[in-house]
Amino acid sequence: MKIAFVIYDNVTLLDFAGAYDPLTRLKTMGFMPDLTYDICARKECIRSAEGAELSADRVGCDLSSYDYVIIPGGEGIQQLMKDPAFLRWISVASEKTTVAAVCGGSLLLGAAGLLRTRKATTHPRLMNILENFVGDVSTDRIVDEGNIITAGGVTAAIDLGLYLCEKIAGAEVRGKIQVQMDYRCYRIV
Repeated sequence: MKIAFVIYDNVTLLDFAGAYDPLTRLKTMGFMPDLTYDICARKECIRSAEGAELSADRVGCDLSSYDYVIIPGGEGIQQLMKDPAFLRWISVASEKTTVAAVCGGSLLLGAAGLLRTRKATTHPRLMNILENFVGDVSTDRIVDEGNIITAGGVTAAIDLGLYLCEKIAGAEVRGKIQVQMDYRCYRIV
């Protein structure tokens, strides 16, 4: 199992870390010792919207080689929605690769044309923009459309991470990770 976490300039840190933390615990807590994960970007050093510097493990890599690709939101989506090269890079949804987006990351999937006939969600303040890209806008916290999964606003990243832990390793493992994180608020609707 291979997971890619996509980052870019002006990414929202919690959108990234909220999913990263529970998913990487699949390995660090010993549930999936063979799990690998990379932080992927189109350049080596990224600055989050909050000013934190993040380093990519892999630059410009082929995202289709991953089982899951996680795309966070952030102020940087405004430019990336107009960047054909970036949109092609993230357009990897297939039978092998599931793409999951948090918050404004859903708009990137929409701009890439991946949501045309699907139901999706995003941050409540971005719903009116999401309407331009999807078959059906949902206010659910998590929307699972098979190989495309979207999550609501910033804190929904934690729920997305836990949801994917359950999807990958089962409810019992997700529960153990949730307890270790002391996160009592998990909800998918």
